[in-house]
Amino acid sequence: MGVTKTEIFTEKQNQLAIVLKVLAHPARIAILEYISTQEACICNDIVEEVGLAQPTISQHLKELKKIDLISGEIEGKSICYCINLQKWKEIQQLLNSFFLNTQSNCC
Repeated sequence: MGVTKTEIFTEKQNQLAIVLKVLAHPARIAILEYISTQEACICNDIVEEVGLAQPTISQHLKELKKIDLISGEIEGKSICYCINLQKWKEIQQLLNSFFLNTQSNCC
């Protein structure tokens, strides 16, 4: 397997690539859409809403937590998840910057 050579790209380019890689799965988009509409969310609710097995949901939640897009708080035997609004805004700015810096196309 080849080396990705991420060091030749800017920090912003690497950051955007990491975020887009995590967001590139429809289950994660569904999870984020669901969590963003709830005041509090327990993992079992996500399983019922998205329709995937609990271990699969847990793996997707792990990936979203890895980039700090969601946070989880343990309540008894359950974990309540919520959107990290600060990170959400950072990602929004990163995406806006990427799209706004695009010049008109030559075609």
